This record gives sequence, C-alpha cells and structure tokens, in this order.
Amino acid sequence: MPAANALKCSPSTAVTEDNSSPIRLPAWAALQQHARRLDGTAIEALFAQDPDRPRALALEHDGLYADFSKQLIDGAVRDALLALADQSGLAQGVEALFGGHHVNFTEDRPALHMALRGGAAVPAGDAAKLAESTQRMRAFVRELRAGRLLGASGEPIRDVVNLGIGGSDLGPRMVCEALAGRQDGPLRVHFVANIDPQELDETLPRCRPESTLFILSSKSFTTLETLANARAARAWLEAGLGAGADTGLHFAAVSNQEAQAGAFGIAAQRVFSVPAWVGGRFSVWSAVGLPALIALGEEGFDALLGGARSVDEHFRDAPPARNLPVMLALTGIWNGNFLGIGDFAALPYAHGLRSFPTWLQQLEMESNGKRCLLDGSRAEFHTAPVVFGHAGTVGQHAFHQLLYQGTRRVAIDFIVPVLGADERSRALYENALAQSEALMRGRDLHTSRTQLRAQGLPVAEVERLAPHLVCDGNQPSTTLLLPDLSPHTLGQLLALYEHKTFVQGWIWGINSFDQYGVELGKEMARSLADPQGQPTHASTAALLAAIARLRS
Repeated sequence: MPAANALKCSPSTAVTEDNSSPIRLPAWAALQQHARRLDGTAIEALFAQDPDRPRALALEHDGLYADFSKQLIDGAVRDALLALADQSGLAQGVEALFGGHHVNFTEDRPALHMALRGGAAVPAGDAAKLAESTQRMRAFVRELRAGRLLGASGEPIRDVVNLGIGGSDLGPRMVCEALAGRQDGPLRVHFVANIDPQELDETLPRCRPESTLFILSSKSFTTLETLANARAARAWLEAGLGAGADTGLHFAAVSNQEAQAGAFGIAAQRVFSVPAWVGGRFSVWSAVGLPALIALGEEGFDALLGGARSVDEHFRDAPPARNLPVMLALTGIWNGNFLGIGDFAALPYAHGLRSFPTWLQQLEMESNGKRCLLDGSRAEFHTAPVVFGHAGTVGQHAFHQLLYQGTRRVAIDFIVPVLGADERSRALYENALAQSEALMRGRDLHTSRTQLRAQGLPVAEVERLAPHLVCDGNQPSTTLLLPDLSPHTLGQLLALYEHKTFVQGWIWGINSFDQYGVELGKEMARSLADPQGQPTHASTAALLAAIARLRS
C-alpha cells in the first residue's frame, strides 16, 4: 500500500482515495526507465562492469546465504527498488503486521501467525485459550509418542493419518517429508488430501484399524474433501473393529467447531483450535502442524518454530537493503512488473524439499493471485507470478529444456541445502550451481559452431546443427544456500517466503490474507452435490449427461 494508505488497513476506517496503486509512485516510473535502460543487457556483462558484484549482491542471516548477483540488477535498480518499498510505506506495513493491526482488511482481523512461534505478541483476548489448546495438544502428543494412547481394542496407536486439504495438508506434509530422516519413535505419519478415493485407498492397507489414528483437519469442519475422507475412514474403522467399537478413540480434530466435531464422535479434549487470525497457508505453526509435532516430537517442532522466529526478528529489525525477505520480494517485483517475467520456478536441490514448490504455489498464488486493490479498484499491473518447480536434479530432466531454449523468460530461485561431502551430495549442489550459471551465460552461435567443429563434423553438418545448440541465457536467478536441512533451517526457509509474500502484497496494495476467489468453485461444487440442485450452465449439464452415460 502506498504511504498514504499504509496504516489504513482496517475496514473500520473508510478508505476511498484512488491512490492505492503503486504505479502512481515516483519509484515505479523510475524502475520503468531502468527497465528500458537495461533492455538487451546481458547479466553476464554486469559482472564485467563490477568485479565485486558477487559480494555486493549477497546477503546473510543466521546461516542463510542468498546470492542475488545473477539477477538483472545494478546499483541504480537496487536503489529504485528500495525507494519503491519506502514510498509504499513498507516500514509501516511491517509495524502493522507485527503490531496486530488488521492487515487482513477485508476480513477485519490481524495476520499473526508469527505469534505462534514467538515472533509477535498474542492478542490478550486469545492468549489463555491458545495456551490451553496448545498445552492440551502437546500433552496429547506426549501420550501418543509414549505409546500410552490406545485404540478401541487396547492396542497403542502406531499410524497417524492426517485428513486435510490446502493449508491443512501442504504445510505439515512438506515438513514431514523434508525432515523424515529426523523423525524418531514407532509412529508413522501419512497424509490424505484428495477426494479421489485412490489416495485413501492406497494409504489404508499400510495401516491397521486397531492402531490407527485419524486427524480430521478443517477449521470450519465443512471442508467437502476432508469430511468425505473422514466418513470413509470411519467406515473402515467400523468394519475392522466390529460393531459397537468406540471409533472416537481413533480420531482427533484440528477445528474451531467443537460442536460439529463432537457430533462426528470426537471428544472435546481431542479437538484443537486454530486462532482466527491464522490463515490456512500460514498455519503449519499452529495445531494444523499436529502431524509434524507427532513426527518430530516437541524438541524438533520447537526448533522449527525457532528457525521461523529467527527470520521474523530479522525481517522486523534489519534495514531493507540487508533484509532477506524484502530483497527477495523486491527482486520478484522487478522481474514480474518491469522485466515482464510472469513465471517463477522454485528449484530446491534436495529430495526432502520435493513438495516445497507445491507449498509455495499455495502461499504465493493464493495469497497474491488477486487484482482488487485496497480501494476496490482493479490492478493495472500483474501481481503473483505463475509458480512451478520440482526437486533438482529431477527437474533438469523434465522442464529445464524450456528454461534453456524456450520462448519464455523465467525467474528462478535455486534453494540449495548443503547436505554433505559425499559424492552424491557434492554432485547435487554442483548441479545447482552449474544450472544457475549456464542459464545465465547461455551459449551463442559461435560457441555452438566451435564445439561441433571440435567433434570433427563436416562444415555442412556444423551449420545445420549449430542453431539447435544455441541457448539465449540471461535467465535471472537467486541462489539461496542453507547450512543443512534441519528443523531450524526449514523454519527459516518457510518464514522467509511467508514474509516475501507479505512484502509483495503490501507494495501491490492487495490483501495477502484472504482468498475469496477460491470460494466461487466451492459454491458451484456444493450446488451440484445438492440432490435438488440443477446445473446452471448448458456445458455443465451436457458434461453431467456424458458422465451418466460413461458410468452406465
């Protein structure tokens, strides 16, 4: 939000000024001029102009190391980006975020997920309830991990299946995958999100009804996919445990609807709430992270919280030029709004982070995939990029061809945990560094011809093949090094991108904490599920008729 609106972040304050668009700021116009100035400039040429570039465009915090030198940025661009942050009132925005102001202005509430990890104060009215729910949840996990939590037949629980979707699945699933090697104890944690029966049907044969606990994770207790899977899970328990068995002993819930959970058969002491000021995609730190707490134990989960808190403090206190989330966000704005790069690839070079791009898709695209500004006007610029990615080096053999020789420019973040010194670990980070350099430098026609001639090919064959070897290069990338892949560094990584997302939303003048667009599809799905409902569109009616024919 521009400075004039910076602190008007509650709907209780009327905001009617037509000045919530950043394109009216002087820095925006300056950045447009810089984009024209650098049009056609090779990133590689900037290294020749400034030999100190790798040091000047590197940032560090608490073991994290970010290299921005392969971005199409020089000192003048960096200064203009920092001016954009200043003119947007970012300092006031950060103060408002951590101070509990209603930065979620459409829903009239704060966004205080940082409070769950000690990075901000819990609102006084919620402190007692949150502390009680957290203490009860941790006591539940201690009993579970100690083997003292028994099912209906008297056997201890050995398998935990999280039933959730979106923010109730992506965060805890990703954390458990990333830290699988650090999990201890006899418990196995599984995740089911899709309403497609296959996911649950593939999970249940790995479990036994007598020793399986299901976590029904839905703040509203109305999520269609989650409730459908919960009913299927209960039917599986009833079939396996026999008539009259207390299936409630095999359920816990993460929900703010204790009555609905009770009607489903889940005891109140097994229902753990999530504060209203925590959005789904920011909720892994809350009771939504119960599967991760079960898998990692309290010590590991607390280390995850501690890593995030470290970045909270850095984001709140570090000057913008040395602030990792701020510079990640400004670099993304430069690429998307001024260089016309609408695609963003997150490439984690660690198998444990294979689900990180999916988590990031929700974080960035659901948070900032919006066009309505604070004053209700329509954005005249692009907001969130299209986010995709996969774990390296697997992605190199899938979509990197497009990065090298496709017709699109793509901004890239290489995320590289330094995992070890053995041959495969070295090959992993060597590949990451080679990819970032090769995508920047490219290969011209002259080099292509030279390489083909060195193979002894005839002149005609050299001329025929050489154009096919050309790679334009100049793909901008940031490389983020992590000292390891531990609970602490994973917490840092997640908080880093959370705050990056907030910074971009604040500068664009949109609300990063609601998701009204998602509701439209849900409403239509509910209407089709209604036996009395009728399709409202001819195409839907025709498709339903075709489905009926196929089923028969």
